[in-house]
Amino acid sequence: MHEYDVTVTTSASPEIVWELLVDAASRPLWSKVDSLDTTRSVDLDPGGDDRVGAVRAFRTGRAVTGERLTEKVEQRLLAYEDAFNSSMLTYHARIELMPTATSGTVIHWYGTYETSRLLGWVMPR
Repeated sequence: MHEYDVTVTTSASPEIVWELLVDAASRPLWSKVDSLDTTRSVDLDPGGDDRVGAVRAFRTGRAVTGERLTEKVEQRLLAYEDAFNSSMLTYHARIELMPTATSGTVIHWYGTYETSRLLGWVMPR
């Protein structure tokens, strides 16, 4: 089992961070993914507020990864699991938001996954 656990603080409000998290179309603007693959995504909200069950497919180079939203708590929690990546098994992730005293946001992103033995030495890197 592999895991990651990252905590950062931003001056952006929880409302702003939340809007970016739930809008799959915004991801290429603020992350390392190249694009949202709408042909492999399912049930995206045209208004940018993807719901539980939506599958968001992101392309980075030639690779496409998919995440199925599993839980949402407004401005507090977004959880997802792998939707179709055969090299990452049982992938589950959670992004928790907590307001700071100065109107910013603490972002806690953590997850776990398994890989095949062959890919196990590459994936954590």
